[in-house]
Order: sequence, then C-alpha cells, then structure tokens
Amino acid sequence: MKTFLKLMIIVSLLSSFSSCKKNQTGGKATIKGTVKHHDKPIANAFVYIKFNSTEFPGSDYKSYDTYVEADASGNYTIPLYKGSYYLYAVGRDLDIPSPYEVVGGLSFSIRNKENLVKDIAVTED
Repeated sequence: MKTFLKLMIIVSLLSSFSSCKKNQTGGKATIKGTVKHHDKPIANAFVYIKFNSTEFPGSDYKSYDTYVEADASGNYTIPLYKGSYYLYAVGRDLDIPSPYEVVGGLSFSIRNKENLVKDIAVTED
C-alpha cells in the first residue's frame, strides 16, 4: 500500500509540472493577419504581445511580453496557447509625412487549436 501511495504522489507531481500552458507563444492555436494603414499593408511592422490581457497596456514596449515582426507584405503569424492577449502593432508608412510611425492594437481570446484571422488597423501616432 505504501508503494502505491508513493507512486500516486510521484504521478501527481509529474502531472503538475506538465499542466496546461496558457498565455504563451508556441501552442497549437494561431492568430494571423496583416498590419494595415488605410488598407495599405505595413511592411516589417513589429507586433507586440501582452499575455493575459484584454485591455491596452500602453505604448511602452517594455510592458509587453514578446513580439514578432511582420513580413515584407505586412503579414504576421503567431502560434499561441489558449488565453487572452493584446496585440499592439508599430510600423512605418513611408507615404505619409513625418512623423510616419503608425500604431494600433486589438484584444482577443483564443481557444486551444483555434485559428483566428485578425488584421491590425494602425493609424498615425
């Protein structure tokens, strides 16, 4: 009986270490889209990610947990675990006069293995 009890304790400890991950990048769910300024894709925009958030955490990049860079066509893809996130995009639109930084964001929640498509609309800062 003591051996069974020890085995149950070990199994419980191991399962707690491999418990469900939330609010991280790298899961089986995906969000993707395009960073756009007036329907124009913003190349190489930075998309900052705040975990466990549904409200705008501010424009200070240090308040975000990680980031990805959009490609030359403004497209981004982020693999995630289930949870709530806030995305904040920052880029440059070379067709508008200085300052030509454009910013915008959105919040969303995602379930395990869900695939979302969300464009991020940005505007002049």
